[in-house]
Amino acid sequence: MSVRFESLFPWKLVPVVALDRAADAEPLAEALEAAGLPCAEITLRTAAALEAIRRLAGRDRFLVGAGTVHNVDQVEAVVEAGAAFVVAPGLNPKVVQSCRRRGVPVLPGIATPTDLELAMELGLSYVKFFPAEPLGGVRMLRALAGPYHQMRFVPTGGIRLDNLLDYLRLDVVPACGGSWMVARAWIAAGEFDRVTEETKRALQEIARLDE
Repeated sequence: MSVRFESLFPWKLVPVVALDRAADAEPLAEALEAAGLPCAEITLRTAAALEAIRRLAGRDRFLVGAGTVHNVDQVEAVVEAGAAFVVAPGLNPKVVQSCRRRGVPVLPGIATPTDLELAMELGLSYVKFFPAEPLGGVRMLRALAGPYHQMRFVPTGGIRLDNLLDYLRLDVVPACGGSWMVARAWIAAGEFDRVTEETKRALQEIARLDE
């Protein structure tokens, strides 16, 4: 499934997931779908990640991407596995160019104005602000958005239920990445009902933006 990042914006939230067992991919997807959030970024932090992406890529109406992508070889592997989008912790021009050759949207991480200058040079419109909270959170992002107001930022890193709306209220933030609703310990314990419950709470919080 080929997508544009705009496809993620109706939900305004992307679960960032580390899976230790590929067999947990389908139950996780079911838990997220039950909450009304049919998407996930599966990070390449575990040996099970590629197989998990393969399993979810074949699932109807579920949007799966690959995260923690560092190099061209990993781009090739995740695209072959069926990832619909790629997320990277940093801004590697070779990763960006490889994704473009494969026709896959890429969301590289930025932390500084220098990173943003390179992102603009590469023709990017969307970047990941990472790690958001350690970098200064909303205050830092608001400062960056001044001279780079044409960019759109997806903050990730330290996003929680209690600060989610602080980010989403910024005009330059179409969505956030978060892992609190897909806690690794819950998945390992098979507590997928907790994933559904916490994801519903997050979507209910997001709905407050329209009030």
